[in-house]
Amino acid sequence: MALSDPLGDMLTRIRNGQRAGKTVVVSPASKLRARVLDVLQREGYIRGYTQKEIKAGISELTIELKYHEGDPVISRIQRVSKPGRRVYSGVKDLPKVHNGLGISILSTPRGVLSDAEARSENVGGEVLCQVF
Repeated sequence: MALSDPLGDMLTRIRNGQRAGKTVVVSPASKLRARVLDVLQREGYIRGYTQKEIKAGISELTIELKYHEGDPVISRIQRVSKPGRRVYSGVKDLPKVHNGLGISILSTPRGVLSDAEARSENVGGEVLCQVF
């Protein structure tokens, strides 16, 4: 069965895995998912991830979740731009998550960036998700 929102599926797997106290979750691989995980790793929300080919042409991502003193590092992760309603933002209008304590992840012409990286590069784009 084809997914209508693959990125939303990965975010839900991360959210459910942290609620269940899992150390690792698995998700089907794609370039967009890997770029979002790169941003989450750079910002310190996950330990890391690995991509493994399970069959010819089919890969999966193994995501290592991060906890601090038993509590999940990610307390809230939600999709902003959805397949039925895309949300775009200019560099001056980039949303701040919890007054700058969280991050927004954007798809820009310079790649997938966090909101701070997008501000420093002076570029806007599609707001994919928010993490706190």
